[in-house]
Amino acid sequence: MGCDGGTIPKRHELVKGPKKVEKVDKNAELIARWYYCTLSQEKLRKPVVACELGRLYNKDAVIEYLLDKSSDKPIVEAASHIRSIKDVKELNLSDNPAWKGDKGDTKGDRYDDLHYTRFICPVVGVEMNGRHKFCFLYSCGCVFSERALKEVKTDTCHKCGVPFQEDDIITLNGNKEEVEELWKRMEERKLKAKLAKVLKYFVFCRNF
Repeated sequence: MGCDGGTIPKRHELVKGPKKVEKVDKNAELIARWYYCTLSQEKLRKPVVACELGRLYNKDAVIEYLLDKSSDKPIVEAASHIRSIKDVKELNLSDNPAWKGDKGDTKGDRYDDLHYTRFICPVVGVEMNGRHKFCFLYSCGCVFSERALKEVKTDTCHKCGVPFQEDDIITLNGNKEEVEELWKRMEERKLKAKLAKVLKYFVFCRNF
């Protein structure tokens, strides 16, 4: 049985060390954030939308979530700030010519190659796979890599020509600090919109 005189236990068998911290599979995390809808957990497919915090959703998933008025509707933290379809922006994504789609994925067990993704930056051609920072312009919904916005300085969209300001640039799937900054900007934007609405109503009543 052990410890009965026949064997001498070693120290590591008697003293338990600290539990090893399980490392999160970085590839799995990237796939979850860049390939799948934050709300429904289904694969991203056009039309794709993003909120002011830079999270990606399938548009139909957001619409279904907003239309669900049942009392037992689950509270989804990732969409708690989305109150109407106006709180998300439909993205103008650039297709990757090298993307082969889901051909051959009949069993649903195909390996997701992080080097060949469905969308790319239309300016510098890098893959939208989480390896490079990507942003979208809230003014028009066009999506670019951060590198493209830094290398080609302009105040109009590279793709559609719509003018934009610095506050219109929203980082997709940013880190904790970036999301916190985007949250502050979102609150400020909503407050300004609310004040503008109140002012408009006040002016209307005054002129009535």
